[in-house]
Amino acid sequence: MGKNIQDTGGGTLDPDDWEQFRAQGHKMLDDMCDYLQDLRARPVWQPIPDEVRAVFRAGMPARGSDLAEVHQTFMRQILPYTVGNAHPGFFGWVHGGGTPVGMLADMLAAGINANLGGRDHIPVEVERQVVRWMADLFGFPAQASGLFVTGSSMANMIALLVARYKALGPEVRSHGIQQGPQLVAYTSAGAHGCIAQAMDLAGLGSTFLRKIPMNSRFQMDTTALEVAVTADRQAGLRPFFVAATAGTVDVGAVDDLRMIAAIAARDSLWFHVDGAYGALGMLAPALRPLLAGIERADSIACDFHKWGQVPYDAGFVLVRDSAMHLDTFASPESYLRRDARGMAAGSPWPCDFGPDLSRGFRALKTWFTLQVYGADRLGQVINETCVLARYLAERVEARPELELLAPVALNVVCLRYLGGQDADAFNAALVADLQESGIAAPSATTIRGQLAIRVAIVNHRSGRQDIDRLLTALLNMGAARLRKHITEQA
Repeated sequence: MGKNIQDTGGGTLDPDDWEQFRAQGHKMLDDMCDYLQDLRARPVWQPIPDEVRAVFRAGMPARGSDLAEVHQTFMRQILPYTVGNAHPGFFGWVHGGGTPVGMLADMLAAGINANLGGRDHIPVEVERQVVRWMADLFGFPAQASGLFVTGSSMANMIALLVARYKALGPEVRSHGIQQGPQLVAYTSAGAHGCIAQAMDLAGLGSTFLRKIPMNSRFQMDTTALEVAVTADRQAGLRPFFVAATAGTVDVGAVDDLRMIAAIAARDSLWFHVDGAYGALGMLAPALRPLLAGIERADSIACDFHKWGQVPYDAGFVLVRDSAMHLDTFASPESYLRRDARGMAAGSPWPCDFGPDLSRGFRALKTWFTLQVYGADRLGQVINETCVLARYLAERVEARPELELLAPVALNVVCLRYLGGQDADAFNAALVADLQESGIAAPSATTIRGQLAIRVAIVNHRSGRQDIDRLLTALLNMGAARLRKHITEQA
């Protein structure tokens, strides 16, 4: 096998012996299928030994190695030490679990090695088809535009830039932000930090993002939003953009999209929805009422690699006004010449709707996922994660040792273990205990000044048995820590 892949003095990088290469490829696929099939028997996560880290501090090799040997390095020293989001016991962050179908689709995309920046080829049509599916899902017009990106951080940035272009006109692209009223944007105090980062990177300044307080359900306080918009106008500033959140990062709350849409329409604000994971709740009939008003958005950000279970990365932005979207990014460079026929046909190209000219075929794994499982099945999976969250919340409320810290709107449960002199340090230690045990992996966040154990149920593989294992381990570890503390104080 070494001769098939190693440097043989120049020429192609294809193998000399395709049959041998094919056999090794089948073994690699079999190993990944075994890994996914047996996930529950593995630890969710485990600490990385120093000797394993050391392997990845070596210099770049001058000469190649045998493919089978490199694969074994992967199996021994990479695969066991991932963050574990494919595992049904992973509850740490809003990471999807991926699927075997998506894995195979990613392999096909890599084999094609298509650049989806543009030109006339079917991979671009695949992406356009998914854009049309999303426009239909969210009640947008058929001519709406969309784009696959790395994730919702980039999707939110693109939406903000389109809103900035609408507010300031074409001159913002050639002359930058000139003198005039300062643009001001609004979002919830519970919104993701990437909204503030987008204001920073867009040259508008994160200081001019108003973080509106939340109500008792952790939604943006719409009365406070109206007050803030009025105050900024009276101060000579120019409100231009409001980002509602569908599935907040800490507790999974959904802002009142209908009310925010009405305020945006009245005050001529661009209405954006950061639906990084929550927007795909539209696939689940039981969750659609929570998202009422999303159809009035000017733009939506979402990640197929979260609730959509597509392998990383597969972010997406949808924009109602495709002409405005195009004008924000399209470039007249001569090397991007367009023609009516040949490979340079098919304009506008995906690169005309975002900053990336070189783009991978992210759409294929999303297309495969939707084709193979169907929207109804994916909607069932999404709804089931919310059912599991309510089940966990009920179990928490039934235990005197535990406290629920926030209402469960979707699939995120925030709780804490009661006891210990320093409750925050006690619960932070429990999070680390759980992660290091390999049984389950929640994360920590802060809810109204209290450290919370955050359980985000996103993976399609997670079931009641995984929730029960998490809760049993939490109760046992909490009781053990309390006993140890009492013994030490005696």
